[in-house]
Amino acid sequence: MTAAPTLDDAVVSELIGEAVTAPSMHNAQPWRFTYARGNGTLRLYADPERGMPHSDPDGRALHIGCGAALFNLRVALAAAGFHADVTLLPDPEDPALLALVRTTPSADGSADGSAAGEDAALRPLGPAIRRRHTSRYPFAEKPVPETVRTTLADAAREEGATLSFPESWQARWVAELADEAEARNLTDQGSEQDLTRWTRIGADEADTATDGVPEYAFGPRKHGGRAPVRDFSGGQPVADRGTTPFEKDPHLAVLGTDGDQPVHWLIAGQAMQRVLLVATLKELATSFSTQALEWPDLRWPLRDPVTGSGHIQMILRIGYGPQGPATPRRPVRDVLVIDD
Repeated sequence: MTAAPTLDDAVVSELIGEAVTAPSMHNAQPWRFTYARGNGTLRLYADPERGMPHSDPDGRALHIGCGAALFNLRVALAAAGFHADVTLLPDPEDPALLALVRTTPSADGSADGSAAGEDAALRPLGPAIRRRHTSRYPFAEKPVPETVRTTLADAAREEGATLSFPESWQARWVAELADEAEARNLTDQGSEQDLTRWTRIGADEADTATDGVPEYAFGPRKHGGRAPVRDFSGGQPVADRGTTPFEKDPHLAVLGTDGDQPVHWLIAGQAMQRVLLVATLKELATSFSTQALEWPDLRWPLRDPVTGSGHIQMILRIGYGPQGPATPRRPVRDVLVIDD
């Protein structure tokens, strides 16, 4: 067995800096990392204090966000010449420990399903990690080529999830469920509390934030169109925001797993992030439509309309349009502990 390398503290900080660029619900960044110098092992923990008690009571979205950070870490390690041997939920007695990552030097090899091939497939995604930003702007009324859709679906499949692209009536149904959920959220006290905690309104608060969604990332208010977008202002006035029409026929992608337990949520997060990074390299803009997923009675009808099976974990909006602005991130020193 190849000995685990001891990574320099500065390298570990750089790797975690890449990991935490991942998206999370309301940019709450619900993760913590530790690194053990002695055995070269990284651990990813959930930070339940950064959860959404009303909108995400089971921690599904929290796990998805942490899964996305885990995938970024795998890509960053591959780009740095290391292989990540990942064990999900390694300790049944500690549910907050989401993943154990053992690092080994990456071997050369072709993409043949081996560790070397896996690393070779991940390395090209590295440049997309810091380029990817959620875009809450209108996208062009322009089709996404079938070849690109297939590539995105293949990316999800590599991580054990499915990605489908609803068309015609099904796409309208998905958008209508999102609109119904958005209407509920605007009048639901619990949803309002979650949103208020994680939005940063006012220039002073937005410019100094290290987490949450700052007002400059809200995007314009929707005035027409069918794109399912969340109004992060919660109805509060935001200076210089404006309104604009969105897409009449938005391109939506539905990501699902065959189960609905914490391990499946971590799989979904990794699959989602792989799709997002591939989409970024394909010059696509991306955002999320999670509103319907926050209401059990609306999430259930999102399942495959033919088989009635599967569990929908994320709805993505994709298209050609402006990339969103970078949103704040907590300093690495706040999320990483290095032990001997």
